[in-house]
Amino acid sequence: MSRVNPTPASRSKFDEGRLMQVLVAPIVSEKATHVADKTNAVTFKVLQDATKPEIKAAVELMFKVEVKGVSVVNTKGKSKRFGRSQGRRDNIRKAYVMLKPGQELNLNGEAA
Repeated sequence: MSRVNPTPASRSKFDEGRLMQVLVAPIVSEKATHVADKTNAVTFKVLQDATKPEIKAAVELMFKVEVKGVSVVNTKGKSKRFGRSQGRRDNIRKAYVMLKPGQELNLNGEAA
């Protein structure tokens, strides 16, 4: 008995509304650019409770590319002070999304 699945398996498990919120922002920095050139990976700031399969499905849904793998880094926020007032930066969860060979993701806003 064969089953026909109209959508890829990685996307069908998740709510599409949730996937649209998982990716907060792309990270454009010197390190992120170096990683992108070296390993064909794109860096995103993601929600604190986002899982690797959710991140993969969100990138495939939003950018129509094939994802090879996802690595996640949790960075603790720094304590900062300005004069007498003391504060703390937010914790950040970064996702390095590796794309399959031949896939490309253009985040600089220029039309190709």
